[in-house]
Formats: sequence, structure tokens, C-alpha cells
Amino acid sequence: MGRAHANAWQQVTRFADPPLTPVRHTVVGRDATRTADFARRWDFTHAATDLAAVLTDGEIDLVDITTPNDSHRELALTALAAGRYVACEKPLAATLSDARAMAAAAAEAPGRTSVWFSYRRVPAIGLAHLLVAAGRLGPIRHVRAVYAQQWGQGAPAAWRFDGARAGSGALGDIAAHIVDTVQFVTGEQVVEVAGGVEVTFDASHTVDDAVAFVGRLSGGATATFEATRYATGYHNHHGFEIHGEHGALRFWFDEMGRLGVYDARADALTRGWTTVEVSDGEAGHPWVGLWWPAGHPIGYEHTFAHQAFDLLQLHSGLRPVVPIPDFADALQVQTVLETALLAARRGARVLVEEVAGS
Repeated sequence: MGRAHANAWQQVTRFADPPLTPVRHTVVGRDATRTADFARRWDFTHAATDLAAVLTDGEIDLVDITTPNDSHRELALTALAAGRYVACEKPLAATLSDARAMAAAAAEAPGRTSVWFSYRRVPAIGLAHLLVAAGRLGPIRHVRAVYAQQWGQGAPAAWRFDGARAGSGALGDIAAHIVDTVQFVTGEQVVEVAGGVEVTFDASHTVDDAVAFVGRLSGGATATFEATRYATGYHNHHGFEIHGEHGALRFWFDEMGRLGVYDARADALTRGWTTVEVSDGEAGHPWVGLWWPAGHPIGYEHTFAHQAFDLLQLHSGLRPVVPIPDFADALQVQTVLETALLAARRGARVLVEEVAGS
């Protein structure tokens, strides 16, 4: 994530003209040698190991947190107390209590916050959000979301498998993305989890390896969510189907430049799925106009550059093309994840508001 974010801050002024020009000032890490090497590679001016000391420098406006989940709270609270803008990787924290503390501090702090749910910045997903907001699908009836990876099988020990550091496994790491994406695209929130399962396949793991749960959105639609690191055959397969009264959308990251659109009100004789190539900035497809001519694909790394561009817009008082989630939004996602975990463990229906108020 450090490389993904550093690359975004480099690229954002090479292809775009953001209202503010970011200066890569200081990298903070635990290992002084590795941190200095990173700073040299990614053109940061300074390297340090103490964030609090770094924040005495008045030239620093924004702190971008890309560390393991268990350190998010301490770093974010330190930066917020210093009045800085804080951008944090997802999930917001390792635990719901830490996420609540971060959101509470953000609500009282002078600096803005944001969370790197970077898949919101996939042009096809941004377009899906705009189409739903324009009423193209009508009332939402059913949603299906999947995030499938295989890398967990036989993987060496890492902090992502340690419950004390990660908080959760597939749930927080990748289910967080599809919960946020579904809520972002539909404009509705998950309000109830009717049931779910969590499974750990490797005895050395202290987190879930796979989860699945069924929920209900605030508009009444049903929604299913699957997330696993044990999906043999998939490196990074994720996406959604959203079915409304007047139409439907489908997206899979395997073909990130394409969005499937179905118009239920079209002529019955020729009605069917249309594949939209989301690469035309002149047509209004989000962000792609920053890069290449229509039809020339962009990739995963560009989503981070899009978020960096929009963060700079937000920081200068402008409005991005689609919303950027803040700590309050990320807390809501984490509350949904906690609700799913409780539903799986209890084998019972759990309302999100019950967990939010607990």
C-alpha cells in the first residue's frame, strides 16, 4: 500500500492539474534504513521513525496512513490532534471500538478525514454510481457482491492472518470493499444481516479465511456478500450485480474497463445486456479523461491516483465527481462487518443499528 499510495502522489500531477500540488515531504516507518530507502525510491524529501516529531513541522498538511490495521488508531489520533488532514487505508481500524474512537476524534478535529476505499475510483464503478443516482435502475430489488482471492492457501505467515494486528481476515480486508462499493453505488445502507458464516481453514490463522452473509438494504432490497482468500483459480476477482425495477448493472474487476447495463424498459424484441466500454472522458466517464484517448485501458494503480486527485480537490474546497468516504462512512462499513460477524456466530438475525448503538 505504501508503494500504491506513493505512486499515486507522483502520478497525480504528471497527468492531471489538481488545484493543489502535493509535495512528498516525509515517510515515517519503524525501520530507519528501510524507511530511508523508500524515501529515496519514491522521491520523498525526508524519512523518520516518529510521527509526533514529524508533525511539529508546519509544512505538513496531510498524513496518509498505510500501515497494518492495529496501528491506525494511534497514528490517526496523533495526526488529528495536530490538526492535520488524515487519509487512512481500509478497514478503518482493527476493531470496532478503535474505529469508533477514530470517528469520534475526527468529528471534533479541525482537519478533514478520508478513507482509501479506492475501488470507488474505478471509472466503471463511478459510472454505476452516477447511473443509479440518476434513477436509471428505479427501486433496487436485489444485490449480489463477491470478492474472491486464492492467495491465502499455503501463504507464509503475515500480519493479515493475525487477529491481534488485522482484527479480521477476509471480512475486514476484502468484504469491507464490497460492502462499501454496494452502499456507494446504490446509495443505500445495509441495515440488517439475516445470517452468515465465517470459516478459518488454516489452524495457524487467528482470523476468518472466508465469510458469507445475507443482508437487507435500507430501501428493502436483499443483498448477498461473499469474501474469501481460498477461491482457487482467482487472484483478485470481485464485483457486483445490482438489479432494479427498471434495469440492472453488473461489474467484474477482471474486466475493470467495462460495465454491464440492462434496460428493462427497452423494446422487448431487442432487450438485453449492453457492455459499456468505460474509457471515454468526452462522454462523461469519470477520470478516464485524465489519461489516454478513448479505448486505451487503465489499471489498478490508477484508482489510487484518482483518489489522490479527488483528495486534493476536497482539500481545496472543491467537490469531487463522486463522494470520498470519511471516517464516519468507514465506521458505518465497519459496523456492518461487525454485524455480519455477530450474525454468523449467533446464527441469528442482527440489526446494524443494534451494533451501532452497543
